[in-house]
Formats: sequence, C-alpha cells, structure tokens
Amino acid sequence: MLHFNFAMDDQKKPLGPRVGLGVTGGIAAYKAIEVLRGLQRFGCEVRVAMTRHACEFVQPLTFRALSGSYVIVDDYSRDNPDPIAHITFSQTIDLFLIAPATANVIAKMANGVADDFVTSTYLACTAPVLIAPAMNTVMWQHAATQRNLQTLRADSVHIIEPDEGEMACKTIGPGRLSEPDRIVAAALKILRESRPQTTGTAPASESMQSAQSIASIKQDLIGERILITAGATRESIDPVRFISNRSSGRMGFALGEAARARGADVTIVAGIVSVPQPMWMDVIRVESADEMYRAVANQVSDATIFISAAAVSDYRAREKSKTKIKKSEKELELTLERTADILGEVARSRRGGQLIVGFAAETNDLLKHAGEKLTRKDLDVVVANDVSRPVSTFESETNQVVILLRDNPNPIELPLLSKLETAYRILDEVVRLRQANPATSPRRAKVAEGKL
Repeated sequence: MLHFNFAMDDQKKPLGPRVGLGVTGGIAAYKAIEVLRGLQRFGCEVRVAMTRHACEFVQPLTFRALSGSYVIVDDYSRDNPDPIAHITFSQTIDLFLIAPATANVIAKMANGVADDFVTSTYLACTAPVLIAPAMNTVMWQHAATQRNLQTLRADSVHIIEPDEGEMACKTIGPGRLSEPDRIVAAALKILRESRPQTTGTAPASESMQSAQSIASIKQDLIGERILITAGATRESIDPVRFISNRSSGRMGFALGEAARARGADVTIVAGIVSVPQPMWMDVIRVESADEMYRAVANQVSDATIFISAAAVSDYRAREKSKTKIKKSEKELELTLERTADILGEVARSRRGGQLIVGFAAETNDLLKHAGEKLTRKDLDVVVANDVSRPVSTFESETNQVVILLRDNPNPIELPLLSKLETAYRILDEVVRLRQANPATSPRRAKVAEGKL
C-alpha cells in the first residue's frame, strides 16, 4: 500500500503540528489562503483537501504553491499518489479544519454522507475537527442547518460561529466566514489542548512546542482599541531622493495580527513597508513623519492602547528642493531639522487609563538607552531590541527583545522568536499591566458591562 507522506514534496520532515485544511465550495474559499498562511506562521504543517466546487472559486495550484504539497480533490484522480488517501490523510493529522464549511457539507457531515474527499476524510478522522461555517443568512438560520450543527456539536465537532455583516449576495446578517486570524487562533487553541499523540510521531519538536505555547489565545483584549504605528517614514530631499531607514513594518503588522486575534479593535498607521499588510485590518498609509503625526493625532483619542512600533525618521531636510538636485563638483550640504516626537506627544497628552508602548531599536548599550527612553517619555512599556544582530534586524523574520516595564526593575528577556510570537509575548505584558492598573480604560469597562 502506498503511504501518503504529509511532509513537503521535497520530503522534509514535518516540523510542527499537522493540520488538514478542507476547503469547500463557497465564495469565502479565497479566505482559506490566509488561514493556511496564518497556520504556517505558527509552525504548522498544512495539507489541503478541496471539494470539486471549491475549485471553481480557487484553483488547487494556489494551495499547492503555498503549502508545497499535493492538493487532494479526488481519491481516484490519476495523479493522486495514494489510492486511499482519505484514510492515510485523516490518520496523519493533528487537526482537521474545514474553512469555509458550506451548508451542504455541514449537512453531509451531520448525516454521515461521504461522497467526496472532504466528507470521507471527516468520517475516517480520529483527530479533533474544527469547522468554520459560511453561507447566506437565511441558510444559516434555517432549522435544518441549526439541527445539523447541533448534531455536530454532539459529535464533539468544534464550530466557529460566523460573523455578521454584508454577504456577497448583498444580504446583511450572520453567515459571513469568521476572520482568518480568529480561525487560526481557535485551531491553535485546540492543538494545544488536545496535545495529540495518535500519529506515532516523535516527541514534539521546538516548532510544535512553540505553537503550543502561544496557542492558548484568549480573547483578553476585547474592549481595547489599539492604535499601532508600523514601518519607516520617508523624508524627501528632492523629488527623487529621501532620508529613511531599514524598517520593514513586519513587527508592527505582527502586533496588529496578534491583537486582532485576542479580540481588540486595531488600527495601524503604516509608513513605508516591505511586507504585505494584514488582510481585513484597518490600515492608514502615510509616508512622512509629519503625515504619520497627523494620522496618529486624528486616531489616538479613541485608542485605549498606543503602540509605537514604527521607525520614525528623527530628522528631515529643512528645505526640500522642488526639482532634482543636479550632481556637481561641489559637496552637497543639507541642513536637517527635527521631526515631531510622535511617541512623546502621545505620552504627554495621554487620557486616563491609556497605555503607551514604545520601541527602542539600538546598536549599543541596549538596556541603558531603553531605560532612559522609558523614563524620559513616561511610557508604560519599552520593547528594546539590538538591531545590530542579524537575527533581530529590521528586515529579519525573527526578533530577540527585552521588555522594560514601568515600576518594574527587572527587565524581561525573551528568547529568539518569530516576530508574531514576539508580538504575543509583548501583548501578554500589556494585558498584565491592564489587569493590574486600577485606571482601567473606560471603553473596556463599558464593554464588560455590556454597554458597547
């Protein structure tokens, strides 16, 4: 018998939790791409199975390119490497996630119908199962659908309730697929809690342990409205030249993703970035330090937490040429002036209960300079990182930071982590500060009382 290899096509050994992602035929199928990428960011190995109708919305080649593995649509396809793939696939995963799950597939699952690869895998699966329904509001509210969902709950299937909003059919109500970051958070939580041992794999790798350690994602930021700055600013010298820095925006975007997954309302003011911005998130794009200052000033009064992760240019040319400065035998001399201190201004004008988090990117005397920034700008938190090290440069996907807290003499040194993992650890400290702070944000208090 051929054995289905869950690893990448180049036969690499799986590094983390194994997730089977089932994609069914609804307009929300394209969002499964972001679910896949989100799981991969947390170290999961993801294999994809699709229904035939799902292929009408997204081509299998897309998922194969992103996962690096064969995408199964039909057990009996000539190019399928395993003739009983629904058995071997189902028995080599730690979680089976179906997103989106249509009303049709939910009905099949509830009644034991197995007429395609996804539903056959469900019946053969011994791992936990998580579904994210997506359908028209009337279909979602229909008594038959609700009966089927109740049957699945009784069968221990985990269900992510759909969001409310405008659907592709222009109706408004419940039925829209839950946001991908929330689906990923739910999947990670199940992986951590189940700690599956059914696949016969070796003890959990570092990636598995890392995914488990950050998978207990609670909705502990519900009621918070977080404003984050990200990326670099660009200060023009003439129409073709500018002053800037190496910030990629990756850390700021990671903070936005992590905060959104934990229930916060998030707005990001992003300067120049070299990484894709998070999908389905409110991002205000700016270029210069002055534009970022004005955007923050317009938003910060509504924020309960402000996180300054952007690398804002400290200086700009006092005079900007309207035409390109021509090269000549003379040296070019520029007079620079300070830009606005965005973080300092926000801290000085903070409202009651507002938490302020700054970053200190240093190349020497890390703790000394970060501690001075914490005190001088009257911040609640400073996240310090040595950007002279290759593992924690602006462009790297990893970071190794030290967190300094107000009224806490002991710096918190984090190990080398991905920037998304680092974001979760930073937010852990923000949550602890909020819980310990008697001046809890008024907005959060109203949410807790059910008034918002």
